[in-house]
Parts: sequence; structure tokens; C-alpha cells
Amino acid sequence: MIQAVMVISTQGKPRLLKFYNFQPPEKHQELVRGVFQLLSARPENVSNFVEADAIFGPGAKLVYKHLATLYFVFIFDSSENELAMLDLVQVFVETLDRCFKNVCELDIVFNFNKLHTILDEMILGGQVIETSSEQIVKSVEEIARLEKQSSTASIIPKSISDRFSR
Repeated sequence: MIQAVMVISTQGKPRLLKFYNFQPPEKHQELVRGVFQLLSARPENVSNFVEADAIFGPGAKLVYKHLATLYFVFIFDSSENELAMLDLVQVFVETLDRCFKNVCELDIVFNFNKLHTILDEMILGGQVIETSSEQIVKSVEEIARLEKQSSTASIIPKSISDRFSR
């Protein structure tokens, strides 16, 4: 099971935190700090797989990708395959690139809801539900279209909408 997904800047600022098992909110900053300290101390030429027992408890592992000014981190338990998780990180990054045309830290900061929508299309309750970047993008676009449609419909006063429905 996936325990958490984090996107952390190279300055240690959390840009996305999604926990799939309960973590008290006051513990979030401690977990981010622990993950950041672990990753920022690692040399560039080592593997992207790390034992995370000290931070998340027995059997916890994390896999990450360091791209530009961001760390994309997936924390998971022993029931998940490490290579599959690394591939999932890649799918997440590719999907973000497709949605934002070469994603950067500002895209993540200013499009927080879209980021969560993308992640929710990939992972539900700590279980992977979709691994096709193309399918995720289609779903996100459909959700955005429906949200726009419903917000437009709610803006039109009832008296005007009654005229057009006749």
C-alpha cells in the first residue's frame, strides 16, 4: 500500500502532501523534515530507493525522483514493488508535464487543486487505480470541463435560463 505522496522543493518546502494512512496534522511537518533531510543528504549518483523505517515505521520504503527544484516522493510498504513505484513516480511526472506543458514549481503552487485531481485519478486509498498518463489526462480534462459547465450554469439567473429552455 502507498502510505504517502510528497512533492518537496529543494529548499524543504512541502508543495504537496497526501497521506493514505492517518497521520496527525502536527506530525506532517516532522515527516516532511525527515524525508527532506534524508534526500538532500544523498549524492546524485546513488539509487532512488531508500529504507524509511526511521521516519515511517517498520517496512516503509520510499522512492523518489529529483527533477529541477523538486523531489517527487512516494512512500510505500513491503506489499508494493519498488520498480513499479518508481514507474508510478514517472507516470505522475509525465502527467504533470502533459497538463502543464513542462511542469515547474510555480505550476504546482498555483494549480494545487489540479495536482490533487491528477493524483486522485492515479491513486485511491493508497491503491494504484490508473497508470496510463493519457487516460489520466483525459479524466482530468473531463473533470475540468464538467466543473466549468456547472459553474457557468449556476451563474445564469433562473429567469434567463427559463427563457432559453422553452
